Amino acid sequence: MTKDECYQLGKVTKAFGYKGQMVLFLDVDTPEDYATLDSAFVEVKGNLVPHFFHIDSLTGNKAVVTFEELTPAEAQALAGCDLYLPLSLLPKLTGNKFYFHEVVGFRVVDDEKGDIGIVKSIIDYPAQPLFQIMKGETEILVPVIDPVIKKVDREGKTIFISAPTGLIDLYLGE
Repeated sequence: MTKDECYQLGKVTKAFGYKGQMVLFLDVDTPEDYATLDSAFVEVKGNLVPHFFHIDSLTGNKAVVTFEELTPAEAQALAGCDLYLPLSLLPKLTGNKFYFHEVVGFRVVDDEKGDIGIVKSIIDYPAQPLFQIMKGETEILVPVIDPVIKKVDREGKTIFISAPTGLIDLYLGE
């Protein structure tokens, strides 16, 4: 399993108690969806290593877990390591909701300017994420916010938007 086939679930943060339990930070919107999780890939020295565990408690985004077949010292050595799960385990989204990796390569059509290019990536800034759209060699950045996104056509691999007035002109010089 490679990182390209996975999504980052969170991180092993620190030891909990003295019996080898560890705290996992789950970087997800609904951590309760992962309450029965019993395994994940842990990134160790650039490699994804499968580990099995059981969740002893889940409070908010923090889970206290006991790793199977690891001594307390081996479990503590995982502190600071990132956790991953296969992309196939992501719940399917519908409508205008999407995962960032899902729309890379989609065509973007603005209701005023028409076809403005292809999504190269989504830049996840703290204030708000941005579509990085390439029209030839020109980069266009558009906020990924509900008022801008009008429709996501997964079959047609197209996102229909209504960009703020004048935004696309700034990039295209029109």
